[in-house]
Amino acid sequence: MFDVNNIRKDFPMIVNNPNLIYFDNSATTYKPYCVLNAVKDFYENKTANVHRGDYDNSFIVSSEFDEARNVVAKFLNCDKNEVVFTSGATHSLNQAAQYGFQYLEKGDVILTTLSEHASNILPWFNVSKKTGATIEYIKQDKEGIIDLESFKKQMNSKVKVVTLAHVSNVLGHINPIKEIAKIVRKFDCILVVDGAQSAPHIKVDVKDLDVDMFAFSSHKMCGPDGIGVLYGKSEILNKLEPLIYGGGSNARFTSDGNILLREIPERFEAGTPNIEGVLGLKKAVEYLMDIGMDNIHNHEVKLKDYMISKLKELDNVTLYNPSADTGIIAFNVKGVFSQDSGSYLNNKKICVRSGHHCAKMVPNLINENDTVRASMYLYNTFEEIDRFIEALSNLNIESALDIFF
Repeated sequence: MFDVNNIRKDFPMIVNNPNLIYFDNSATTYKPYCVLNAVKDFYENKTANVHRGDYDNSFIVSSEFDEARNVVAKFLNCDKNEVVFTSGATHSLNQAAQYGFQYLEKGDVILTTLSEHASNILPWFNVSKKTGATIEYIKQDKEGIIDLESFKKQMNSKVKVVTLAHVSNVLGHINPIKEIAKIVRKFDCILVVDGAQSAPHIKVDVKDLDVDMFAFSSHKMCGPDGIGVLYGKSEILNKLEPLIYGGGSNARFTSDGNILLREIPERFEAGTPNIEGVLGLKKAVEYLMDIGMDNIHNHEVKLKDYMISKLKELDNVTLYNPSADTGIIAFNVKGVFSQDSGSYLNNKKICVRSGHHCAKMVPNLINENDTVRASMYLYNTFEEIDRFIEALSNLNIESALDIFF
C-alpha cells in the first residue's frame, strides 16, 4: 500500500528539513537513505575500479556494477546489453545524435517538437548544420499536446529521425509514444525519446513502446548525480559510433590506428565509469520498483489534480497547462515576473523553478517567455499544496517586492 508518510521517512532531506516544501522535482530529486548508503559503502568499504583488477574488491564491485545493468534492464524491459551507462540524459541524447552524423544527409528531415529540452534539440541542430538535414516541427496545441493526425501527414520518406520527449519538462503532458512508433515503423526512420521526465514517474516498457533509443538521468529519479542511461535496440547500437573513445571501450588497438571495439554496451563506456553513481542508481531503481511505478504515478496525478483545482480558484494566477498528465504545472502570477515569484515562494520555504526551464522554444506555444514551474514527486503531500496555495493567494507585485526591501 502506498503510504506517503512512510515514504517521507526514507529521505534525509525531508527528515532534516521538515518545514521545507520541495516542488522542483523535474530539476532533481531527493535521495533516499538506501541510495546514499550504497554510495557511502562503496567509498568506505570496497573502493576499486571495475573490470580491471585481479583482487577481491575489484571482483565484488564489478559484480555489483554488472548486476546494476541487469536491474536497469528489468526496469525498462530490455536486454542488459542494450543498457549503456552515461553521465546523464544529456550525454545519452548526444550519443543518440551520432546516428544523425553517420546516416543523415542533405534533404533528410528530423522531426521534433517546439517543447523539447535543450538536451534533445541542440544535438540535432548540430546534426542539421553539419549534414544539411532539415528540422521540422510536429504540430502541437497551446499546451504542447501533439496532433497525431497532423503527425501522420508530416511523415514521409524524407523523415529519417523522429525525436521528442516522452513527457514535456514544462507542460507535463505524456506524448503518445506507442502510437507515434506505429506510424514511424511505416518508414525508414528511427524514434529517439527523451525519457528524463517519464522514467522517474511512469512505467516505461521500451519493447512495448517500440522506441529505438531512450534516454534518462539518475538524479531525477532518486539516484546520484552524474549518471544516466541510454537504451538502444541492439541493431541500432551495433552500428552506432561511440561519442567517446578510451580505455574500456576497446578490445585492442595497434600503432597503425586500427581499433577493435568491444561489444555493446561496453564500447560506449570509455574510461573509468561513475561506479558509485551506477551502484546508487541500482538502489534507486530497486526502491522505485518496490513502491511500484503505477502507485507513484497515481499519487502524483492526485496531487496534480488537486493543485490545478486550487490554482483555478486563484484570481491572480495564469495556468498554462490545465490538461497536464503528470505532476508538472506551469503558471505565472499576474503582474509578477516569474523569478520574483520564485524568490517570494523561497521566502516562504517553498522551492519551485522559475524561467524558461531549458526549453526555449516553448514560448512559441504558450506566448510567454518565462513561467513558474511546480513539479511533484512520490514524497509530496496535499498539505504541502495547501501551504503553497496559501502563499500564492497573497502574492502580488507589492508583496513580491517587499522581500527585497
